Order: sequence, then C-alpha cells, then structure tokens
Amino acid sequence: MDGSLLVQYAIIGLLVVISAWVVLKKQFPGTVRKARVALALPLLREGRPGWLRALGRWIAPEPRGAGGADGCGGCSSCGPSSKV
Repeated sequence: MDGSLLVQYAIIGLLVVISAWVVLKKQFPGTVRKARVALALPLLREGRPGWLRALGRWIAPEPRGAGGADGCGGCSSCGPSSKV
C-alpha cells in the first residue's frame, strides 16, 4: 500500500470518528455523559499517576449545576432584574 494512500485512509477514518462523536453528543447527550463518567472514574482513583488523573479530568464531563438561573444554562431571565 502506498504511503499517501495510508495517510488518506487515516484522515478519513479520523473524520468519521469525529462526525460520529458529534452526532452522538447531539442525539444522545445523556448516554455520552454516562459513558464519559464511566471512562473517567477509574482514571481518577487514588494511587493513579498524575498524568492518568489529568487524563481522567479531561475526559470527565462538566459538573451539573445545583439549580437556579446560573446552573440551568438558560437565558438567566428568571432571576431578579437589576434596575439602574
């Protein structure tokens, strides 16, 4: 197999994986969140090397808010308005 053909297949494969990830995040956000948590938790355990824990923090999803306008990610129009 020619070297340039191998590079072309690698790039196409990478693009397919990226596009599949985008579709999963858009269509199944809860499933993606659970999968990220399941992948990150074993990496974040005590006794793991620092680089492995950093990888786990990078994989882990953002923590969810506790509620309110700041935590919901909405338009923040439900809180008190400041009149000047």
